[in-house]
Amino acid sequence: MSSLQDLPLHAFHEAHGARFVPFGDWNMPVQYAGILEEHRAVREAVGLFDVSHMGEFHVYGTRAGAFLDHLLVNSISNAPIGKAVYSPMCQPDGGVVDDLIVYRTGETEYLLCVNASNCAKDLAWIQTQAQPENFEDAPAIEDHSADYALLALQGTKATEVLAATPLAEGTALGRFRHAPFEFEGHSVRIARTGYTGEDGYEIYTPVAVASALAQTLLEAGTAHGLKLCGLGARDSLRLEAGLPLYGHELTDSISPLEAALDWTVKLNKSEFIGKGALEAQEANGLKRRMLYFTLEGRRIARAGTEILNAAGEVVGEVCSGTLSPILNGPIGSALVATTAHGSPLHIDLRGHIAPLKVKKPPLHQ
Repeated sequence: MSSLQDLPLHAFHEAHGARFVPFGDWNMPVQYAGILEEHRAVREAVGLFDVSHMGEFHVYGTRAGAFLDHLLVNSISNAPIGKAVYSPMCQPDGGVVDDLIVYRTGETEYLLCVNASNCAKDLAWIQTQAQPENFEDAPAIEDHSADYALLALQGTKATEVLAATPLAEGTALGRFRHAPFEFEGHSVRIARTGYTGEDGYEIYTPVAVASALAQTLLEAGTAHGLKLCGLGARDSLRLEAGLPLYGHELTDSISPLEAALDWTVKLNKSEFIGKGALEAQEANGLKRRMLYFTLEGRRIARAGTEILNAAGEVVGEVCSGTLSPILNGPIGSALVATTAHGSPLHIDLRGHIAPLKVKKPPLHQ
């Protein structure tokens, strides 16, 4: 049996009553006061998440931007220093290896934040694509995941909380912008990004000052209703907002176009991995497409549950499902045949056939 890794802030979470669950290779806090309370805190006030399990790679070299343009479906090299770009990373067949955020930190330097469960796979994939036979004069790629702790301050009052700390200058950042700041003699990087559908900041910090930073944010947030939040609230928040989770809305067999992430796919740029397959999907028409939905009642549609058309034929299946604390009802995502989009859809909830209400995210508004 493999042992789980503890986050750098494990003792902090224990001291604040976290309940832990295994998540990939990590021992992660799933909740503190409770998922519903933590979820509502982010929507109505502010929450603090520890997402230090995420992976961080440094990519640098004179052709770093060109390499990332080749590696990812979104345009990277034209992003200015201080810009963050979200992008899926595809296989040649258009399936997704992972989705990630790229931070341009210098003229020839980039920071990549990848999903924790895919960290080893992503590193191997990227290093393979950087071999001379795949890309000439490829940049250097280094895994710096162990060097970072990552805190996410999210919610309607996130800016008020950050403004009450020594990192107050970070509140001037625009959406999907980032910059380095100093905290207790160490350089930290603040990004106005997040995974909740609310305003907020993600702070990349050296492990040495992670605990002090977490305590500073917690104390500054007390007056604003800040709650410590775990994986449970993170998942319900992202699904309400219509944000994909790798392994659910994105997989190695679901393309960005099928996942309704068209805005990330720049088919007009130079050749990139998966471009031919995605061009063919666009030209021939998608056979299936992601949609989001709500349900009446209290029964949650779990991943894998069948979606039916009016004739009772299976036309898709659920990718994610949970209870929305804001709607106080079930929500979810499903990959459904495009021929069935726009028609009445139903879901088989263990023998109970319920109508599915398709809704454009965010689902809670």
